[in-house]
Amino acid sequence: MTRFAFTIHAADGKARTGTIAMQRGEIRTPAFMPVGTAATVKAMKPEAVRAAGADIILGNTYHLMLRPGAERVARLGGLHRFMNWQRPILTDSGGYQVMSLSGLRKITEEGVTFASHLDGSRHLLSPERSMEIQRLLGSDIVMAFDECPRADQPRDVIARSMEMSMRWARRSREAFNAGGEHAEAAALFGIQQGALDKELRGQSAQALTEIGFDGYAIGGLAVGEGQEAMFAALDYAPGQLPEDRPRYLMGVGKPDDLVGAVERGVDMFDCVLPSRSGRNGQAFTWNGPLNLRNARHAEDGAPLNERCGCPTCASYSRAYLHHLVKSGEMLGAMLMTEHNLWFYQALMQAMREAIINGRFAAFAAQFRRDYLGEGGG
Repeated sequence: MTRFAFTIHAADGKARTGTIAMQRGEIRTPAFMPVGTAATVKAMKPEAVRAAGADIILGNTYHLMLRPGAERVARLGGLHRFMNWQRPILTDSGGYQVMSLSGLRKITEEGVTFASHLDGSRHLLSPERSMEIQRLLGSDIVMAFDECPRADQPRDVIARSMEMSMRWARRSREAFNAGGEHAEAAALFGIQQGALDKELRGQSAQALTEIGFDGYAIGGLAVGEGQEAMFAALDYAPGQLPEDRPRYLMGVGKPDDLVGAVERGVDMFDCVLPSRSGRNGQAFTWNGPLNLRNARHAEDGAPLNERCGCPTCASYSRAYLHHLVKSGEMLGAMLMTEHNLWFYQALMQAMREAIINGRFAAFAAQFRRDYLGEGGG
């Protein structure tokens, strides 16, 4: 069976569509990965996530290593069996979450020592330990361990961080290769760093390419710099990475972020936004986001979106969803999350079709008129 193969089927400008083939199934690109931080996409059954159109989901190394523990998951048959998701899973390295702990961690060349946010227990997360945890989980796409500094740090700080991340990337590669059967079935992605500095990102891309990875992530964006700055970096960052490998923009994003990033050559995304927004009463539609807490929805018998084919829109009105959200009912979070995940997957499918048909620029322009224009709620 195929361990990992990426085929580009069509390109339109920098935008491209293709397929990643892995042992647990194919991933259509551009792809959006729902986030299953703690072995669950919040408020969703795995079969409902798949029904929405997701080919792959993301799991979180940091959270799973602390609870329930990677060794326990391994004893129970691995993450796929544990959570009843039989398609590919990408696990992040844990680096981003550890970095966000700030005062609770200490960074050295060896790795990061940190205190658990659950009980204060001390842990060391290194490139080798990150690879071990992801092997125990049974991840299909493993992420190299890296540091993600804030973009507003001085250039010399960002440069030192990037250089250490590249040393960690080599150690991640070596530890992954030593992983036996898992290394023969899984893929390893490297992570480009360098914040908003084109030269540093170029150096990072060169170092990663020399090490050699199955795919390449663009890290260190969507961390507060704003869409304009992110797009400015994406004008060059994807092109610095190998053209024949998937390019994964980590932690992005809003629907208009996705369209702009695909326009600039990105193939894969993940973000908590569709599920988190759903739990907080926000629905994404082709005409912009809707806040179901607003009183204007209280007697609206229409679905969230006439153009949506999701089960929520087929069966429930804005008025009922408004009631559930305002009442804090669990069903509200479930139905809103379901709709948002369907919308995100429909957006990815629409982009894939537009690229194949050579009309991506027209699609993107029309999307922005509809989504960013009047009509949101």
